[in-house]
Amino acid sequence: MPTQPPVALKPRKTPSQSRSRVTVDAIFEATIQVLLSQGMGELTTTVVAERAGVSVGTMYQYFPNKQALVYALNERFLTMLAERVEATCAQMQGRPIAEAAEALIDTYWAVKTERVELTQALYRSVAGLESDALLHAFAARVDRATTQMFRQASNSPLPDESALNLLLTTVIYGAVRNAFERGLDGEEISALKSELKAMCRAYLTSVGE
Repeated sequence: MPTQPPVALKPRKTPSQSRSRVTVDAIFEATIQVLLSQGMGELTTTVVAERAGVSVGTMYQYFPNKQALVYALNERFLTMLAERVEATCAQMQGRPIAEAAEALIDTYWAVKTERVELTQALYRSVAGLESDALLHAFAARVDRATTQMFRQASNSPLPDESALNLLLTTVIYGAVRNAFERGLDGEEISALKSELKAMCRAYLTSVGE
């Protein structure tokens, strides 16, 4: 899998000073607002610049086109999600493996549902982008944390933590994405999360016998 995004999707520069970071934060927030109110089809760098209160020239200092902007927004969200997963994994090391799996489910679901409309918009926004490198980098980062968490579990049932990690994370992440793609409401999401926990517990019990 590619480890670097296509050249056309790379930002022109990364903000290093506090003033620049504030500007880029404003651009990202404006991008979110446009995505939520108008959708990807109506999003342009000009519209985002106006919403952010910056010039188009300032926008182009950082992002060469709207695809690069949307790519960077998704990268920012995935970085935040990875940090939350890593924090949970560090906290749950040494706990029973079923507790660790449930904590991962709670964390992943919590981040994805903090701004439901944004999560749905981000899923749609990457549909036409070459996002393999972005998703590969995220998966590699969280896999390191979750595999270590399962390896350090007090009752890890399998000698192959990598295989266990692949199965559990595929089921967990896939269930969350499917819930958003189906447009489930809050009550349905809550029920699905409970059933997902029960399924993981049942699996971990069966392989530990």
